[in-house]
Amino acid sequence: MKKVAIYGRYLHDDALDICKELITLLKNKNCKVLVESNFHVLLKQNNVAQDLPSFDVLDTSYDILISIGGDGTVLRAVAHIGKVGIPVIGINTGRLGFLATLPKNQLLEAVEALHKGAYTLSKRKLITLMSSQEESYLGPHNFALNEVTVSRMNTTSMIQIETKLNNELLTVYWADGLIISTPTGSTGYSLSCGGPVISPDTEAFVITPIAPHNLNARPLVIPDHTEIKIKVSGREEAFLASLDNRSASFPNETVLTLKKADFTIDLIELKGQSFIKTIREKLLWGEDRRNKTIK
Repeated sequence: MKKVAIYGRYLHDDALDICKELITLLKNKNCKVLVESNFHVLLKQNNVAQDLPSFDVLDTSYDILISIGGDGTVLRAVAHIGKVGIPVIGINTGRLGFLATLPKNQLLEAVEALHKGAYTLSKRKLITLMSSQEESYLGPHNFALNEVTVSRMNTTSMIQIETKLNNELLTVYWADGLIISTPTGSTGYSLSCGGPVISPDTEAFVITPIAPHNLNARPLVIPDHTEIKIKVSGREEAFLASLDNRSASFPNETVLTLKKADFTIDLIELKGQSFIKTIREKLLWGEDRRNKTIK
């Protein structure tokens, strides 16, 4: 580990102290440390990282990207990484932490392990979105690690979502929206709408309707080599499409085509970390909460 990128979005709670400690630990390992330019501005305003260079675009010269924040920050970091193939690890200063799994009190051990290369890579599949519109509404980052979601906007009325799998009609959903989730995203929005939890190495996507009009419209697991086509119509002139936490509006009747991306994102797992352990801890599986006080 010689060249490290640091990414963040906000400075809240004890994030500033974490940044100070992390930078000191990395410098002690003789690492070249660069900070994403917008986050760098925030740090310098608090007299941190003044002597460090910043970056706007990542390339293959970086060994690791360290994200400081919650899962949303990791998702933003993934948009920066794209096809470059830099592994990422998230220091959790947020809440749940399905993606940002590194506790903030384990920085010393984590930097030591990263420096020695004592970690494994969990390769996570992504989903891409293309539209029938000539105009690019989402720019170059037309991929998502968690999910692609289509939903209504500026209305309380349901939308109609015609859904085809490999050009065969599946159904027309009447709902507030539709989530197409990767295995990584199965613990996110899809889960809150009744979708299943899926192990990250599963070769599948999940289609989960949001508040469907027909109660028999249930979440559906499909092979991830399936091409999904969606056409939305409704009372408004446009609908919303979101890739993770990036959104854009599209005109009604726009056809969206979703496919598995031809690249993956590498999430770093340190010793003792695993997907099973994460969901057991975050979802409180096996714990008796009846006699515990919620603070």
